[in-house]
Amino acid sequence: MKQEQIGKFIARMRKKQNLTQAQLAEKLNVTDRAISKWETGKGMPDSSLMLPLCQILHISVNELLSGEVISEQNYQAKLEENLLETVKQKELADRKLLTLEIIWGTSAVIMYLVLVLLITYLDFVPWLKLLAIMGATILIFIVSLFLLQIEQVAGFYECRKCHYKYVPSYNQVLWAGHIGRTRYMRCPKCKQKSWQKKVIVK
Repeated sequence: MKQEQIGKFIARMRKKQNLTQAQLAEKLNVTDRAISKWETGKGMPDSSLMLPLCQILHISVNELLSGEVISEQNYQAKLEENLLETVKQKELADRKLLTLEIIWGTSAVIMYLVLVLLITYLDFVPWLKLLAIMGATILIFIVSLFLLQIEQVAGFYECRKCHYKYVPSYNQVLWAGHIGRTRYMRCPKCKQKSWQKKVIVK
């Protein structure tokens, strides 16, 4: 998505409605700094704000995402282009999240092992050593739950039986047996349990 083009389009349509950044911000319940970020291409409106923004500017969401007013003849083509771009952006974001999961997970395990080794070899009172090891264990447990949430939301799981791709609930992922990113879960479509692989593309 061309954020800069979209930003210039928002600014142009805002001025067309004789609105200042502050007035538009007030209508959307955001700061004028947020409007400025959108108009300079440094950010995008949240999905929950897109419809209200389009209503105020008298444009469609398709036009907003295209960064231009679209004629009736080009409307369908632009819609398909925007849908493909949205899918592509999600795939890219999911890949980044899964890479971060590996980096953070590896770093957390290394830090945990280093902490445990330090605590073991430092001259502490036994009960203090135990307390420190318990603290480090609780910390890595919390990090693991956070990393599990990344794995749950990024991409999809594919049922081995019917090949249905879906996003499972956090509890499903949490309690499922797993080997790496392959988890033993029940498919919501065929209701069969199988080893389901993590995939990025639906």
